[in-house]
Amino acid sequence: MGSPEEPWEARVRLPQLRLDELLEELQARLDAARGTRDRVHSLLEAVLSVGRELELEQALRSIVEAAAVLVDAEYAALGVIGPDGKRLSAFHTVGVTEQQIGRIGHFPEGHGILGELIRRPEPLRLGKISEHPASYGFPPNHPPMNTFLGVPIRVRDQVFGNLYLTEKRGGAQFDEEDESVLSTLAVAAGVAIDNARLYEESRLRERWLRANAEITHTLMSGGERGAVLGLIADRAREITGAALALVAMPVQDTDSFAVELAVGTAADRHRGLVIPREGSLIGEAFVSGMPVTSTDVLHDERVSSAPSRFAGLGPAVAVPIGTDSGGFRGVVLLVRETGRTVFSGKDIEPLKGFAAQAAIAMELAERRADAEEVAVLKDRDRIARDLHDLAIQRLFATGMTLQSAGRFIEHPEASERVVRAVDDLDETIKIIRSTIFGLRSREGAGEAGLRARVVRVVGDAAVVIGFAPSVRMEGLVETRVPREIADHLVAVLSEALTNIARHACADRADIVLSADSQQVRLTVTDNGVGIPADGRRSGLRNMAERARQLDGELELDSPPDGGTTLVWWVPVPAE
Repeated sequence: MGSPEEPWEARVRLPQLRLDELLEELQARLDAARGTRDRVHSLLEAVLSVGRELELEQALRSIVEAAAVLVDAEYAALGVIGPDGKRLSAFHTVGVTEQQIGRIGHFPEGHGILGELIRRPEPLRLGKISEHPASYGFPPNHPPMNTFLGVPIRVRDQVFGNLYLTEKRGGAQFDEEDESVLSTLAVAAGVAIDNARLYEESRLRERWLRANAEITHTLMSGGERGAVLGLIADRAREITGAALALVAMPVQDTDSFAVELAVGTAADRHRGLVIPREGSLIGEAFVSGMPVTSTDVLHDERVSSAPSRFAGLGPAVAVPIGTDSGGFRGVVLLVRETGRTVFSGKDIEPLKGFAAQAAIAMELAERRADAEEVAVLKDRDRIARDLHDLAIQRLFATGMTLQSAGRFIEHPEASERVVRAVDDLDETIKIIRSTIFGLRSREGAGEAGLRARVVRVVGDAAVVIGFAPSVRMEGLVETRVPREIADHLVAVLSEALTNIARHACADRADIVLSADSQQVRLTVTDNGVGIPADGRRSGLRNMAERARQLDGELELDSPPDGGTTLVWWVPVPAE
């Protein structure tokens, strides 16, 4: 039998157990309250931290880092929705190393679960990503992910992007409180992004204004056209974050453009390049008179001239130089690196003003050149008039005086010398009259320049060859190559292209024409069968003879793996 005291002890222990349970429950609630307090405190700190950022890229980085800390997620990302509203244009991540990103490849574009939030901008919580109907799977080398929490970020009632959180630490599931905290952060993020955008736009306007002032000062100071265009291209490249800037101008009497100026990545590959108007990005912008964009120049059919020149580059915009009322004079092409955002309306609008300034630069340069030419012509007219009215009349009078005086000279030798002197004066008068005629005429007026002649020859040959050769012209092609040398050079180019059409069996040819103060050089390269040892050489002999006549040389190279490189060069007269 039990002791009579046992019921009493049991009654004492029961309230004690209930008290322990109540204390434990109280402790749990205190811990939960403390945890909620700490989480709210962390959320407030995150909101303040995000709100302090004014640089957009840094603000986005701070947002995604704060999101990962607040919900204790191993991986976090912020996807920016592109202008089309259907795919992601940028992706900022936390938890994935640069090496992992490199192995995974291109950032997501918005398929699967990521696209689900784009299509339906509402909070989404998943216990296992793969079980959702929209699950698209992961690319190779992607870390495993199961739990998921995503919320949209709105900026002024428009969805800017989405926050994606995966793999809550400790193997737990994301709960309603996580969703509530992340949604609160998304609201603060929208405000921070809007502020950063406004700040960025104000700074961008300030940079454009400074650049405009710099260009206007250069124009008013009498800067040369090339220097002003270079300044415009360089400033446009810097402000828009482009890696490459080109300025292409129409080649006279042809349907082609020549790249007069190139700055930035691999600029030497593009400088002097000849681009057809038909079917090209630059030609489309020039003909339409409107900016034309490309999401990826490397795979754009409108970039017809050697796409490999744009390796590592992606988004581009071509802006015509000029206005509808004043006409268009050329095109500015800006290209960003691969992976950068496409050119938006905010980028393009100030570029139009810049392009209009480029047209003003050209107009001023042409007017300045015209004024200088008029001054030279006026000076020539004055010299010709003075020679005619003063020098010739005095020489003629001197000749008449000597001729009259000769009748009074009795010594035969002296008389003969006077007659010779009179003849010399007549010859001198003829020379001066010829000089006057030369001063009053404009040599070569109306004739096409060497650039246009080369482009026409290549265009005619393309029909026979079956493809359009790549053409690049550099240096003082128009100003340092005399007409005689230009005629020989055009004939050599025509013969070289004819040989490619008849014998090379090539599907690619590159032509480079360069001139400096010492020589002009023509290089024609093809990827054909090379020069056969027993082939006819009459055309090559003619090209070599033309070079020798002008104290130049013809050089040929045909490597064993095929192809031919022809180099024809001659010296140019000193200025």
